[in-house]
Amino acid sequence: MELIFLGTGAGVPSKGRNVTSIALTMLNERNAIWLFDCGEATQHQVLHSQVKLSKIEKIFITHLHGDHIFGLPGLLSSRSFQGGESTLTVYGPKGIQNFIETSLKLSGTHLTYELKIEEIESELIFEDSFGKVTAMELDHGVQSFGYRIEEADKPGALDAERLIRDGVSPGPSFKILKEGGSLLLPDGRTINGNDYIGEPQKGRVLAIFGDTRSCKNENKLAYQADLIVHEATFEAEKGEMAAEYMHSTTAEAAELARDAEAKRLIITHISSRYDKEASLRLVEEAREIFQATDIANDFDVFEI
Repeated sequence: MELIFLGTGAGVPSKGRNVTSIALTMLNERNAIWLFDCGEATQHQVLHSQVKLSKIEKIFITHLHGDHIFGLPGLLSSRSFQGGESTLTVYGPKGIQNFIETSLKLSGTHLTYELKIEEIESELIFEDSFGKVTAMELDHGVQSFGYRIEEADKPGALDAERLIRDGVSPGPSFKILKEGGSLLLPDGRTINGNDYIGEPQKGRVLAIFGDTRSCKNENKLAYQADLIVHEATFEAEKGEMAAEYMHSTTAEAAELARDAEAKRLIITHISSRYDKEASLRLVEEAREIFQATDIANDFDVFEI
């Protein structure tokens, strides 16, 4: 499972950063990619990455500001041209359906796959055997959401070395025991698979935020997450400006990660006022509060 940052800028694209889009690749887990936001030129950014449009299964839109949605009609269209046939579901605030349907209708776009659009509220919006996704509303003037992605716990590993020591040969017997079954050995002993299975492996938890000021729902979404992705449009000393424009600072993102007992923070949605050198200062500022902080640049890949 990896995060690929296709765009890490705020508001408008700059020479160093395109506007927001993040791909969560789960090729081993479910042979699919989930996209979070789709700013202008996202499909161009995809061309410089390992992301395949045909593998995109779900798109989660945080809010309807242009730097988060203007790339969506083109990407949906191009997915058809690149052989996309599987169903794609778009989740987003009220109005996302009208935006998509109007764009496709006026441009005469025909999709070769089924497109589902779900306008969401703060609630559990998706769940299957892989895990679940919860959306909660943030504080950004327009309706803006954060998403908590919780992977289901995995069964513990089978202790193969111990089984071999106890006289069990690898093969079909291991499968029976892995499933918790019992096995009668040639010497008359009966062993139970549950005695050879380790503790369940806790599923990974991600929290991916849209644009927001600090609010209570942030803590619920971020609690004990393995990884938080949070906007840091402004440096800490510009707290008043951040609040006025309903955005967050480096310090606020870091304080959230610290207070939520998260393991790691990645800051993104960086204002174009910060060049490469200034961006390094932003991450150092956040690390003074929460050490396990990184800053995302376009095309950065983070393993989860």
